[in-house]
Amino acid sequence: MNILVTGAKGQLGCCFRKLSSDYPEHKFILTDMPEADITDAVCIENFIKENNAEAIVNCAAYTAVDKAETDIELCGKINIEGPRTLASLAVKYKISLVHISTDYVFDGGNCRPLHENDPTGPSSVYGRTKLDGEIAVKESGCDAAIIRTAWLYSEFGNNFVKTMLRLSKERDSLSVVYDQVGTPTYAVDLAEAIVILLGKGINGCEIYHYSNEGVTSWFDFSRKIFELENLNIKVCPVESDQYPTPAKRPAYSVLSKNKIKTQGIDVPYWEESLKECLKSIKSQQNVAI
Repeated sequence: MNILVTGAKGQLGCCFRKLSSDYPEHKFILTDMPEADITDAVCIENFIKENNAEAIVNCAAYTAVDKAETDIELCGKINIEGPRTLASLAVKYKISLVHISTDYVFDGGNCRPLHENDPTGPSSVYGRTKLDGEIAVKESGCDAAIIRTAWLYSEFGNNFVKTMLRLSKERDSLSVVYDQVGTPTYAVDLAEAIVILLGKGINGCEIYHYSNEGVTSWFDFSRKIFELENLNIKVCPVESDQYPTPAKRPAYSVLSKNKIKTQGIDVPYWEESLKECLKSIKSQQNVAI
């Protein structure tokens, strides 16, 4: 299958490059700005035709959550108009679309794992644009899998794990919020789940949730990173209101994975996936040396 991956320079997009040798039956066409603008229908259509794309995985998104509160126009262009453009082309060329969404479409006020049909209620510009992007995909009538994920990290790009490792070299103590609860998602695991889902075929439009298994807080997540790396860093728990941000974060964003498991997709426990990511980061550092 020829799979067009947009936003391929981001951390999830980079994971498809990493996995490509494991799936020789697929050709991954990795694209990103400036050569591939998902809001430019002519540009993306040319990519589809030139590469005979049979599926699109949209990893492109405006993800600067706090900046989005004031950068509303650009955020909407990328997170709403982009998916709408891809979905319309998916209909035109009769190909499937996998669109990545987020836990931010919920208000975070729940206290049980969130299911795909639970009421949404985003509390930020970023969350609202991602929800509107979902709606645009659904209304297009294309064959699509909308996958909501949360707390994404990997050995690529900027993310919480790499930030904690960097800060551990600069400080001997850190303050981390303990009242935001969710599940970290190793982007490599998510990319693999997407490839498996595409291999099974996508018919109609379905929403799925995917994060790793288990539940934790940002505080406990950071402690586990330092524990696994044998770093003696003091982590102090603080409440979210001690670190106010322009965009409100969901207090609870544990996602139920029951639906995607019915597709035969394995969901690893978050601590095991964290170990794999840390090994990969260490391997990259050794290569660099």
